[in-house]
Amino acid sequence: MDPGFFTRYGPELLAGLGYTAYVSALGSGFGIVIGLIVALLSALPLRAIRWLCRSYIEAIRGTPILIQLFLIYYAGPSFGLTLDAITVGVLGLGICGGAYFAEIFRAGLMSIPKGQVEAARVLGFSQSQILWRIKLPQMLVLIIPPAVNQIIILIKESAVLSIITVPELTKVTTKIVNESFAIVQPYLAMALLYWLLIETIAWLGLRLERRMARYL
Repeated sequence: MDPGFFTRYGPELLAGLGYTAYVSALGSGFGIVIGLIVALLSALPLRAIRWLCRSYIEAIRGTPILIQLFLIYYAGPSFGLTLDAITVGVLGLGICGGAYFAEIFRAGLMSIPKGQVEAARVLGFSQSQILWRIKLPQMLVLIIPPAVNQIIILIKESAVLSIITVPELTKVTTKIVNESFAIVQPYLAMALLYWLLIETIAWLGLRLERRMARYL
């Protein structure tokens, strides 16, 4: 073990961690928005829209995220879509995560007791009022654990962004290994930084879940 390793490469590793956190946060946020929209559209009584939503979910869940990234990054210019690596990384994580978030939101909406919805209708609540005052508040509490788990999965999936040259933690670690010819220290440092990031997200998710539960 080289005691000077972290002095030399610590700033690079932390910069890579920053990119990982940045891309994962934007990708997760984008995926949550997509997932919520798809889940709400799937609940509409329109067969064509439900079919489109289902097709998107099955297509994304049925293909590796690496293939999806390649299609956006390398095939995109053929269709006039030229994006930098970080933008592609955010879009890729968002589009991929959106399919899974859509299923999480759908399950959350379906878990609301029908009796509450029927009672609200009897009291004269509109569909939008039922959605915003009854369904969404309860759904948010129910879906926090699986949603946090999906965010953690996206953070780990972000490692594949190194393939399209995003300077995230895995890419930086690979560069350090090639430069220093060290194996143990770089990969141990990478594993520790991923672990710290994921444990932070899990801790924040637990606190959010407890806080949201107080309002029910």
